Amino acid sequence: MTPAAAKLNAFPIFLKVEGEAVVIVGGGDEALAKARLLTQSSAEIRIIADHVEPHLRDWIAANGATRIHAPYDASLIERAVMVFAATGDEALDRRISVDARELGIPVNAVDRPELCDFFTPALVNRAPVAVAIGTEGAGPVLAQMIRARVDRMLSPQLGALATLGAGFRDAVERLLPRGNVRRGFWREFFEGAPARALDNGQLAEAHDAATELLLQKGAIKGHVALVGAGPGAEDLLTLRAHRLLMEADVIVHDALVPEAVISMGRRDAERLPVGKRKGCHSKTQSEINDLLVELAQAGKRVVRLKSGDPLVFGRAGEEMQAMRDAGVSYEVVPGVTSAFAAAADFELPLTLRGVTSSMVFTTGHDLKGGSLPDWAKLAISGATVAVYMGRSVAADVAGRLIDAGLSPDTAVAVVENASLKNRRRFHGTLADLPSLETRSDLDGPVMTIIGDAVAGANFELSEPLAAHRHEQAARAALEGSRA
Repeated sequence: MTPAAAKLNAFPIFLKVEGEAVVIVGGGDEALAKARLLTQSSAEIRIIADHVEPHLRDWIAANGATRIHAPYDASLIERAVMVFAATGDEALDRRISVDARELGIPVNAVDRPELCDFFTPALVNRAPVAVAIGTEGAGPVLAQMIRARVDRMLSPQLGALATLGAGFRDAVERLLPRGNVRRGFWREFFEGAPARALDNGQLAEAHDAATELLLQKGAIKGHVALVGAGPGAEDLLTLRAHRLLMEADVIVHDALVPEAVISMGRRDAERLPVGKRKGCHSKTQSEINDLLVELAQAGKRVVRLKSGDPLVFGRAGEEMQAMRDAGVSYEVVPGVTSAFAAAADFELPLTLRGVTSSMVFTTGHDLKGGSLPDWAKLAISGATVAVYMGRSVAADVAGRLIDAGLSPDTAVAVVENASLKNRRRFHGTLADLPSLETRSDLDGPVMTIIGDAVAGANFELSEPLAAHRHEQAARAALEGSRA
């Protein structure tokens, strides 16, 4: 049996304050905190204090508030719609509370919940949209923590979108029937093309998109977002990526994207794995392209969730071309690429003044051809090289670079499962790199960083590659002697 929900002792409401007087009694930090909160409203702010601290005095001058330079008296709060007792003096705060109640004015006494008629919430302001979080005074810090989470979830342009929507309300009520059609229009308005245009700061385009949506009577158009999931840690996902995941009808994800990241999407979203792992390809790239087009043309909001960044070895170019050819709208949301995560795991400066000012992203497979790729020449000239590869090409990378003239003593950093709690770090030189190929204990994605800047990394939590190389040599020598 489900227990009854707890009852609220303070019921949340939104009080009209436009053009009304809100009085703060006090001249110190408590008064300044309330003044800063109230400046998000269109109220007329009055501050009663015979003495104010310098920070509050500066705030009053900068924000056009009214200061009443006098000792507190009950006559000074008459006709206010709210009063804040923020003097820091318990007896005076109590007197203000009593006076306000006798005048029928709601009162809040800072840090004295027993004297309060109302509590000020932690506020997420997207005017005219507001989200207020309250704890009835029991946990202000908790309210601020919740506020921060909600703030990250909401687009900065949500208020502008709501204002635009208000301008279309009468037309929607005239032209669209009640029920599913009207609800579909507003859902598409707040999550579809008008919202995307405003997120990009394009007010005129948002208005045009809303008009087109109205003329189509709320018909939903599909959209594909190519989203970077980052290197694996869910808290490295961008705010925009998280918002799109929460709005998605379908999440089409790679095999390397962790479940913890996929689970940040809408709970009822369809999840379609299409990832490629070595030796196991669930779908060809052409099939993935066709799937994205098909879903979008069916009116779905699709998130194509890719490990790292979509534009770094993510084959996003082919998918974007498929969208363009099919006339499907799409966007690209960058993610933290694995090279940056690996560098952060090592506290490794990818560029270092006086050592290197350039860097290269590449895959080890580029070295399998007959000629030396341009990036290898850059490595020899001093660039930091981030190699996206499995351990199976480590010997190719090391051998070809050494043959081309890069010193075998060049510093190397290797990370398995960059950014994740189970990451493993290794360090050594280019000559040590081939030992990776025999590491059967490494089954996660491996990132290798090569260059003189690697010497500036923090190796305290890292294992030396040479240790494994020496173990291999000793084992081989032992087996040889037995033979």
